[in-house]
Amino acid sequence: MLEKLKDNLADSPALTPIERAQIRFVKRTFEPGALDRGVRWCQREIGSRWIEAGVKNVRRVIGEERLPKLDPGESFVCVANHRSFFDLYAIAAYLVRRGMPHRLVFPVRSNFFYDQPLGFAVNGLMSFFAMYPPVFRERSKAPLNLASIDETVRLLKRGGAFVGLHPEGKRNLSGDPYALLPAQPGVGRIIHQSRAKVLPVFINGLQNDLVKHLAGNATGNGEKVIIAFGAPVPLDDLYAENPSPRIYKKVSERCLEDVAKLGAEEREARKTL
Repeated sequence: MLEKLKDNLADSPALTPIERAQIRFVKRTFEPGALDRGVRWCQREIGSRWIEAGVKNVRRVIGEERLPKLDPGESFVCVANHRSFFDLYAIAAYLVRRGMPHRLVFPVRSNFFYDQPLGFAVNGLMSFFAMYPPVFRERSKAPLNLASIDETVRLLKRGGAFVGLHPEGKRNLSGDPYALLPAQPGVGRIIHQSRAKVLPVFINGLQNDLVKHLAGNATGNGEKVIIAFGAPVPLDDLYAENPSPRIYKKVSERCLEDVAKLGAEEREARKTL
């Protein structure tokens, strides 16, 4: 049964009809054709534009020169810290507006986004179906997360995907943005199996209060948002190791170590604002 689910996540009897229908539809948008081209256009020409407009007046970027050439035929994994709901969108929008043509893929919790119509609408209208595949938190559906991991790996191996992941696994709600949560092995598993180039990023300053953030951006007096890009994470030694939970954990930890180093750079840069 698990092998079948790896081939088609939506086949699981544990899913509700609405979850099954939504997963099937979003997966279809990734298949080559007019639908995929349309989604890419919307992500590039609509989504990235409004995100850029909402952050550019308070944003500062450091380390962009460390980024490799973002080859359209190659896939990339962006690993970033997680403070707000909008971290990956601000990072990706910056790159898209500067020429990155990749299809955006941000795995998201299934609750709300895949189990009710409003979540489907938000996914489509706000991210143009970037929020995929779903990650399940209910214990009864936990085995499906292996199928979601395999689906993410499939998209990466196919090429042309920019996948945003948080090694911490969840939002860091502590008062200290530089004290990162422990690395989770799921991210390491995706990276180890896909062999995609990994781009570390630290972002700080985005708020979950969207209205307050947009008002501050409009005046230019809101909290400053700093994005720090790093060079690709060196992982060849871990790729040479046989796959195992221990190695997956090490991959995630190394990625998070690079994110933490960028956090130290961001802290110094913030002192000069």
